[in-house]
Order: sequence, then structure tokens, then C-alpha cells
Amino acid sequence: MKENIIKAVVEAIQLAVTSLPKDVVNAIREAYEREESKIAKFNLENILKSIEISKTEKIPICQDTGTITFFVEAGIKNPYLGEIREILVEATRRATREIPLRPNAVDILTNKNSGDNTGRFVPILHWELVDGSRIRIAVLPKGGGSENCSALAMLNPSEGFEGVKRFVLERVRECGGKPCPPIILGIGIGGSADLALKLAKKALFRPLGVRHDNKRISQLEEEILEEVNSLGIGPMGMEGKTTALDVKIEYAHRHPASLPVGLIIQCWAHRKAFIEVDKKGKAKVWQ
Repeated sequence: MKENIIKAVVEAIQLAVTSLPKDVVNAIREAYEREESKIAKFNLENILKSIEISKTEKIPICQDTGTITFFVEAGIKNPYLGEIREILVEATRRATREIPLRPNAVDILTNKNSGDNTGRFVPILHWELVDGSRIRIAVLPKGGGSENCSALAMLNPSEGFEGVKRFVLERVRECGGKPCPPIILGIGIGGSADLALKLAKKALFRPLGVRHDNKRISQLEEEILEEVNSLGIGPMGMEGKTTALDVKIEYAHRHPASLPVGLIIQCWAHRKAFIEVDKKGKAKVWQ
């Protein structure tokens, strides 16, 4: 069964890097219909063509296949729990060879590339222990260009949501076309510095167009999306109405003295897939 799980994870990685989810494709199509600028429509048309080619030919959407990141909700009663880390590392190696993926794991001491997307703390694993016997794994191949625009702000609590908006808008404006817009913004508010960034990245798994179930957070998502799109950066940073496809926010309680805000910027190639493993080792894959 361990081999079956490895194969399922490889399948999920391949699905993520070669086929964008429907919510992302639909959002890009809607942006194309909404745009008035010829250059914006031209860029979105080329993005849509690239999406179709990669899906048909089963080749990566982007030459930067990213750093492989897994979010694992681990059921404590699953008998394969102790093997999941080993499974995910081996699946990453195989995916690099078989899909193939571009090797993106470089030793900071020697500057040598491992050649298989694995190394010290790579692939990146985020763990959460949950009740039950199912293990749910979300895979997020994250490109370097968009990741370079990620940021953390430790705001004064008195700055509130207006401070959050100001920080996000300033960072998006500063990055311009670097993260390959139209982008998706993941924002984590509260907790600690590390938790805010983790929540920001985790928020990216919520489907585009689906608002947070908290009304005030949902309102903030809409406000930030409107203001980001008013910047006029546009697709690929060459003007237009659509700088961002959506904004996703997650939050945690905070310390009285601080207001951490983590910002994760995702490019238009919002690659993601999911695997679920039951107690018998049977795995299913979907987007």
C-alpha cells in the first residue's frame, strides 16, 4: 500500500503542475471578458492558450515548477501516519524524474542543486494532527518569482484593518509585474510571525470566488481585491483592470501588543491538488 500512496502523490503533483483547477481557469476567462485594454486581453489570451496546451500535452504550465509544499492533515488513527514524510519525499523525487519537474532545491552553503527537489527541510511539510483515520494532503507547487514578493509586517494593533490594506497595497504596487499577474493574494492576520505566513499560504487552497465565512473578513477580502485591481498593474504588469483574481484571508487570535500580517502572493498559475488516504492505504486524487 505504501507504493500505491507514493504513486498517488506523484499523480497529484503531475495534476497540479499540468492542469489548473476549474475555479482558476474560470476566473482568468472572466478577466479576459472583462478587460478592455488590448494588451491586457492579449496577455490573458496567451495565458489561456498556455493552460490548454499544458493540459492537452500533459506538460508543466510553467518552466518554474516551484518548490513542492505539502499541507498534511494527519488523522492520528491512520496506520500510515509514521511513513507519510518518507512517502512525500520519495514521491517528490519520482515526480522530478518522471513528469519532469525542474530541480529547484539548492544548498545555501555549497550552492549545489540536489537535482531532485529534495534537501534539508525540502519538500516543505506543514503538519496538523486531527481526529480520525484519514490523511488529507494538499500539494502546492510554489514558483520562485511570486514567492519572492511574499512579505511579513508586524503592525501596531492600533493600525487595524486599514493598516493591513495599506501594507498589502504597498507591497503589490512595489512588486508590479514581477509575480506574473493576475495574482491571487493569501493573507494571514494574527497569531505570530510564522503562523501569519502559514495561514496566508493555507488560505490559497480556498476556491476562487468563495468568500470567508466570517462576514467582516469576507468584506475585507472584497475591499482589498477592489483596491488592488484599481492599481492598474494588469496582466503580466502591462496595464489592465485585472491585477488580482482573488484575495483569500485567514486569521488567528493575536497577542495584545502585536498584529502580524503575512502576505503570500501567488502567480496566475495557481497550481494545487489534493490526496486523501484512508486507513487501508487507499488513496484518491483530485483538484
